[in-house]
Amino acid sequence: MTKLQIRALIFQLLSFGSIFIGLQLILKSYSHLSGMWLMFTAFVAGTLLAPQFQAVKTNDGEHIFMRWIFMKGFRKIK
Repeated sequence: MTKLQIRALIFQLLSFGSIFIGLQLILKSYSHLSGMWLMFTAFVAGTLLAPQFQAVKTNDGEHIFMRWIFMKGFRKIK
């Protein structure tokens, strides 16, 4: 794995983790879910809402691109 692929993986994990923990706290406070259902619901929602990062080799070199459900198209990160 290249340096940018590792960086994209770290971005992916941090974005998913922060959304997952936030959703878990919100669901715990405002819903009657508990145990496995709380975690499962936060996991599915976090998977759908988290941005996707990917390292791609282009003619200009290797770059990290981000795709998110709330944005149209791709955004070049680095």
